[in-house]
Amino acid sequence: MAAVNLQKPVESSGRKLSIHVVTWNVASAAPPPDLNDLLQLNNQNLNLDIYIIGLQEMNCGIMSLLSDTAFEDPWSSFFMDVLSPLSFIKGNKGGVNTCLKLYGYHVSIINCHLPPHLANNDQRLEHFDRILEMQNFEGQDIPNILDHDLIFWFGDMNFRIEDFGLHFVRESIKSRCFSDLWEKDQLSITKRHDLLLREFQEGPLLFPPTYKFDRNTNNYDTSEKKRKPAWTDRILWRLKRQPQAGPDISKLPDPHFCLTLRSYVSHMMYSISDHKPVTGTFDLELKPLMSAPLVILIPEGLWTMEDDMLISYSLTADFVSSPWDWIGLYKVGLRHINDYVSYVWVRDNQVSFSDGPNQVYINTRDIPETEDQFLLCYYSNSLHSVVGISKSFQIRPHSFFGEDSLGESQPWF
Repeated sequence: MAAVNLQKPVESSGRKLSIHVVTWNVASAAPPPDLNDLLQLNNQNLNLDIYIIGLQEMNCGIMSLLSDTAFEDPWSSFFMDVLSPLSFIKGNKGGVNTCLKLYGYHVSIINCHLPPHLANNDQRLEHFDRILEMQNFEGQDIPNILDHDLIFWFGDMNFRIEDFGLHFVRESIKSRCFSDLWEKDQLSITKRHDLLLREFQEGPLLFPPTYKFDRNTNNYDTSEKKRKPAWTDRILWRLKRQPQAGPDISKLPDPHFCLTLRSYVSHMMYSISDHKPVTGTFDLELKPLMSAPLVILIPEGLWTMEDDMLISYSLTADFVSSPWDWIGLYKVGLRHINDYVSYVWVRDNQVSFSDGPNQVYINTRDIPETEDQFLLCYYSNSLHSVVGISKSFQIRPHSFFGEDSLGESQPWF
């Protein structure tokens, strides 16, 4: 899942976004009571814009499947219980591969779970290539994953540590001598000769291997199998290269689109699974390719719950609306795009066809009386995404009259 902070301002001259990526094989366990450390909510130095959360081995029993279909899976629900009060909203796309358009740049998010066991490294690489070859997106502008400006690729990749025996690996971990283990890490070895995988970057493995632990402990596997520890849980990224200008000129990332790793750590405090979660925090500096959102929404005036709200909105020249586009009215702190309190189909309810802004009315009379702040979102059916968000505003429960300094009645809203 991807969660985006709706309350951050847009700057057309330049922008720095902070992105927090989480990968965790939860081994069918239920969410723990506290995720503050995992989400870095106690870190006052972070001002995060986007959470990208990928889980593996979520409970897929029949009751879970029924719950997911009718409502929402418990992990997504739990994460949004924590993040929605902080103005984050979950992206509406599902599956292991999500494509986002961020200020005109294309970002691909891939959450994977590759084949296990030490001897299956070739099979893991085969799956890696197959994901790249088979995952295509609708639309002609981005036909393949590798055409995206940024790729985050993370998950339980199941790469293991070769050659060294169990005793040597455990002693190296105990003494925090990780450098010897890096040399035999299958992912590190593969990147040396696989040209495509070499394009993916990773931070230094300065934390202990994240697999395999006895559940509810920080002890590595003490079962009869005594599996050798390994860095199975990884976060990689790849920036799109510019076209090569000549045979002797190296391909470089776009200078207006730069990603910097701020931290790459595991979280040992969580013990519900035989894996430890891993997070990567990034700063993405970019020069926006779009100076304005595709749709600009403006609620007309101050409104009470006694009247319908008139909404004006304008579209950019390159945005094509659909008969199934709609505008939703939301309370600030919404968890999901379906959490609207009222909505209107833009084509069926359009009240202005002049050269000025488009206008529609939205019903606010059935909204319960509340002091909450509201905002408007324009949903594009063809893009399957929110393409315009208004500033927050308040809808007064009712109108009433007071007296000004001259004793005359004046309406207050």
